[in-house]
Amino acid sequence: MFPWFWLWAPQLRLPFSGDVAQDIEPRLDWFFAGIKPQAGNARIEARAFDVASYGDQLGVITELLLEWAERLPADLQAGSAPLQELREIHRRIQAIKDAERERELATLEARVRQLRERRG
Repeated sequence: MFPWFWLWAPQLRLPFSGDVAQDIEPRLDWFFAGIKPQAGNARIEARAFDVASYGDQLGVITELLLEWAERLPADLQAGSAPLQELREIHRRIQAIKDAERERELATLEARVRQLRERRG
């Protein structure tokens, strides 16, 4: 207001001092922000992911393809390299899932055993 007020209210700014603005709202869209614009709409991808994850979607498609392939004649099934590769991928993923379930089950059983030992 008055030019001489700066004498009574000096503002000294040292290096790295001053106002600080920090965004503390969590960003949960980092996964979908990585989708290139030409690859699709990130907002649609995020909403579709809420319905079913990419793994769930691929699992359903894989199971459907393998089910349809079982209806093919045996000579066509045996001669199809992509079909054999898909079966192998599916088998390996199922093995990973089974191993993880067994590990989780063993962990839970050990935890229950520990709780029973403490109680008794």
